[in-house]
Amino acid sequence: MGLVHHLQATGLAPATVKRVVVAVRSLHRFLQAEGIATTDPGADVEAPRVPAGLPKAIPEADVARLLDSIGGDRPVDRRDRAALEVLYGTGLRIAELVGLSLADVDLDGSLLRAFGKGRKERIVPLGTMARRALESWFDTGGRPALVPRRGFARRGDAEAVFLNQRGGRLTRQGAWLVVKARADAVGLAAVMWPHVLRHSCATHMLERGADIRSVQELLGHASISTTQLYTKVSGERLRSVYEAAHPRAVRR
Repeated sequence: MGLVHHLQATGLAPATVKRVVVAVRSLHRFLQAEGIATTDPGADVEAPRVPAGLPKAIPEADVARLLDSIGGDRPVDRRDRAALEVLYGTGLRIAELVGLSLADVDLDGSLLRAFGKGRKERIVPLGTMARRALESWFDTGGRPALVPRRGFARRGDAEAVFLNQRGGRLTRQGAWLVVKARADAVGLAAVMWPHVLRHSCATHMLERGADIRSVQELLGHASISTTQLYTKVSGERLRSVYEAAHPRAVRR
C-alpha cells in the first residue's frame, strides 16, 4: 500500500494527508540535494487533491447579537466595537484590519483603503455603523487614551488605526483574541474563527441581492471563482429554508 493510500485508510482528512505528503516529499528532496541520499523516492508521489471547502457564515441575527453586545465606553470597548463593525461591514481580512493606518481612513467620504495579498490596494465603502464606531474610537475617550505618554515604541505604531493597551499597533493575533473573547461572551465561540465575519459579510450581501462582481471587488478576490463559493452557501441555505417551510417540500 502506498503512502497516500495508507494515510487515507487511517481516516485522516484530505488536507492532513496532503500536508504529510508534501512534508515527506520535501524531506526526500532535501536529502538528495545534500548528497545524503542518491535517489528521491518521493518525486513521483502526488499529493491528493483537497476539495474546496465552503465558507462558513453565521446568521445575521447572530452577527447582530455579537456586535450589539459590545457596550461600554472604555477605550478597549470602543476599539473592539470599531474593529468588529469594520470586519463585518467591509469584509476585510484580519491582517488587512490591523494593517490599516490613519491615512487609509476617510470618514468624510465613508471609505477605507485596504492592502490585501501581495499588497494589492483596494478602496472599500464604510457603512454607517462601521463609520460611527470608528468615529467613537477616534474620539477623546478612545484611541487617544491609549497613545503612550512617552511616545510610540515603533515608528509604524503612531499611524496605526487600532492600538493595543500598551499603545502599540494591534497585531493579527491580538485582533483574533479580541474577536474570540467577544464571541465567547455571547456564546458564539464555537462557530467563530478567522474569516467568519468576512464570510458572513459576503454571504449576507449575496442573499440580499448584491452583484457577485461587486462582492468580488469588495473582498479583493483575484478570481471570481473564489467569490462564487459564497453563492453555493446561499443556495444551500435557500434549499434548507425551502424544504423546511414549503408544504410540498417537507421530507417525511
